[in-house]
Amino acid sequence: MIDKRVADIAEAVADIPDGATVAVGGFGEAGSPTELIHALIDRGARGLTVIANNAGNGHVGLAALLEQGRVARMICTYPRSSHSEVFEAVYRAGEVALEVVPQGTLAERLRAAGAGLGGFYTPTSVGTPLADGKETRAIGGRDYVLEYPLHADFALIKAERADRWGNLTYRLAARNFGPLMCMAAAATIVQAREIVELGGIDPETVVTPGIFVDRVVGVPDPISERAAILRGDRYP
Repeated sequence: MIDKRVADIAEAVADIPDGATVAVGGFGEAGSPTELIHALIDRGARGLTVIANNAGNGHVGLAALLEQGRVARMICTYPRSSHSEVFEAVYRAGEVALEVVPQGTLAERLRAAGAGLGGFYTPTSVGTPLADGKETRAIGGRDYVLEYPLHADFALIKAERADRWGNLTYRLAARNFGPLMCMAAAATIVQAREIVELGGIDPETVVTPGIFVDRVVGVPDPISERAAILRGDRYP
C-alpha cells in the first residue's frame, strides 16, 4: 500500500545531510514551508545550497536558516525585499555566496530539470552581468543566453491539501514554484494543511501528482510569517 505520510515534521527532514541542495517553495510568505524549514534548522544540516525565489524575511523561516549559518549558497531572484535584513548581513559578512537568477529563468531552469532537458536559450539577461561567461547564440536575429537545468536533492513545499499518495493542491498564489520544485528534486517533502483520504481530492483538480512527492506531513495550523515578523519572533 502506498502511504507517503510521515508522523511528524522532524521525521520528514531527518535524512537531509550537510551539503544538500534544497529547493524551498514560496513567493515571500505565500507558500513558504516555514515549519519544514524550522525542522531543518533543528536537524542541524549545514553547508546547504538553497534554491528559492527570495532570501527570507524577518528572523523566521528561510531567514532563520540563513541566520543560523546553515546556508553556504543562495540561488534566488530577490535576495533583498521588505524585512530581509538577515540576508544582507550574512552576505556582506562573506558568510554566504549568491547566484541571482531572473524569476522566469529560475522557473524554467527548474522545469527543465524536472522534464529531463539539457538546457534552453533565453533572451533574458542578454547584455547584463548575469550573462557573463555564459554561452550566447543568435537565433532569428535575436541574441539568447544558454541556461542549464536546476536540480535539487530535496524540495520543501507547502500545500493546501494532500492525500496519502502525495497528490497535492495549493491555496491560490501559494502554488507559485511548488509544482516545478517537486519535479526538479530527487526527493520532495510536503507540509499540507489538510491530509484527506484517497478520493478526497477530485482528480481534475490535482496540481502536483503524487509521483513527484516522497513524504507528506500534516501541519493544520501553519505559522503566518507576516504575523511572526510583526511580533518580532525569532527562530529558534
